[in-house]
Amino acid sequence: MAEPETPTRPAEAALRSPDHVMRLSRMGASFPTRLSFTRSLIRQLAREGASVTRPVWEMNDQGYGRAVYAVDLSGHTYSLIAFSNALDPSQRTDRVIAEAWDTGFALFDGVPEKDDLDRLQQNVPRQEAGRCSQRELVLSRANKSVRLFQHVVERLSEGRQPDVAMVDQIGYLMRTTAVYGNGKFGIADRGDIRDRPGMAHPFRAEMLTVWLIREFTHDLAEHVARCRAPERAVGLSDPIKRHLGIGNSTGLGMAPFLVNHPILLNNWMLVRETALARVLAVAGADDATQNAFVTLLARARNHLEDWNVADERQQARIVMLRSEATELGAVIGAGALRNAKPWARLMATAADWSEEAQEFLVALMLEVHGDLIDGLTDCMSAPPVPGLNAAMKLSELQALLEKHYGWALAVDFEQEGAKAQFWYTSEDKAEPRLGLRDEEDGADKEHPLDIARQVQSLSRAIVDAGPDQSVAEFLLARPDQRLMVQRAQAAPSHPYMEIRDNLIGRDCLPIDMLRCKLAFFGATRFDPRSDRWTRITLFQGAPTRHDLSDIDWSFPVMGA
Repeated sequence: MAEPETPTRPAEAALRSPDHVMRLSRMGASFPTRLSFTRSLIRQLAREGASVTRPVWEMNDQGYGRAVYAVDLSGHTYSLIAFSNALDPSQRTDRVIAEAWDTGFALFDGVPEKDDLDRLQQNVPRQEAGRCSQRELVLSRANKSVRLFQHVVERLSEGRQPDVAMVDQIGYLMRTTAVYGNGKFGIADRGDIRDRPGMAHPFRAEMLTVWLIREFTHDLAEHVARCRAPERAVGLSDPIKRHLGIGNSTGLGMAPFLVNHPILLNNWMLVRETALARVLAVAGADDATQNAFVTLLARARNHLEDWNVADERQQARIVMLRSEATELGAVIGAGALRNAKPWARLMATAADWSEEAQEFLVALMLEVHGDLIDGLTDCMSAPPVPGLNAAMKLSELQALLEKHYGWALAVDFEQEGAKAQFWYTSEDKAEPRLGLRDEEDGADKEHPLDIARQVQSLSRAIVDAGPDQSVAEFLLARPDQRLMVQRAQAAPSHPYMEIRDNLIGRDCLPIDMLRCKLAFFGATRFDPRSDRWTRITLFQGAPTRHDLSDIDWSFPVMGA
């Protein structure tokens, strides 16, 4: 009897160095890819032939009330419960200090009964002030884009489609101001669902919630329009539905996540870099792949033309990227894809371009090679940081620091501005904040996000203790060094776990950390409002529940 064949692992080029990849400036040039969490969710839903039902729709003529959307994913049913409320305009704000919103949402484990709905109707609209149970997996809230929502309702009630230029400019009917998971405010812990089929991927429950919220926004606008003019109203066209995503406002609360979850960060980055290495090793591009890339590049360039922001730094990057995308088009037009190792040659050409253009090219190349890379998304979750090796000698630990943390040892903390900032948690809202050390109080409550400074502190402590001491003996005397010892021991097997910059220096821009994480979510229309918060759009261009399919919806363009 013949032995079953072992699947052949695709060829891979050398991985890009962490010194190259894990710098804030490059992380702040990240683009969503087909590996992003929104994309992998839609692929799974399409692969499983998932269908969404709406068992509850209890909305009045103004669109206030409650609704339920249920979907089966890998053998489990999950339900989005939506509550739409009348909101005084004076209360509408995207700031975290808000206490009221247009809508509140919960992702429910199973299909809720009436008692569940009644209980949650008393609590979900209150968000942090409410009480939830372990049947709730995600808690969220959103505000309308009042201008576009009213325009869409008005046009639909007149029997017309909304103005496509306005739809394209704004891009969403609602924007979320929070999507909470992982046990916050009494909802289910991540551990309750992470071993379920379909829920092992990072942020899978949160992304499912946002996609279902998007469905709700479409239905809500159509409902209000029909109530306004039952005989004349029409529904949204499919192209407009696909182009309407969900907006999001997010700030500093997201940034420390990348530092506090080093193994997870490593796995996200390693998967993307492994995917790129597979593509760079491809010997040649067939006609279908070449045509797909040319079509994608044309759409992506149109997407760049539509992408304009008020932030001067980011707008300058976009303008440069448009020029470099034109150069890329000329290179492709000259026959670059007909060469041997075409993708590796393109990356070599891009070495002279901006980091924004290089990461743009990475996203394009990954998009046309789903057959090579999509399975890697199963490797993006992570266990906690490995336990301590207490028997390790301090001489070995010091060698680890010198090999894997040379970037941190090289930071001169005596230089002006090297310790200018500090991370802390707001007492009022329990959210991360970044303070100026010489101007603000609170440095005594600083969070340990200063990895470079911790590395240097550990190195000095090792010298004082002596090379022959064990880690166990060392930590008995210096328990304050435990966190950094644990990270250092994990570094050899997790090369992309650290951001290789000084995160308390004056030049640290948290917005770069936000963009990196949001790109893994699948965010488009990155729109910084300062170096500390941004607006983005999720699921723009994605299939709706009525046309679920595994299509390429990267770099969305109106009507494409």
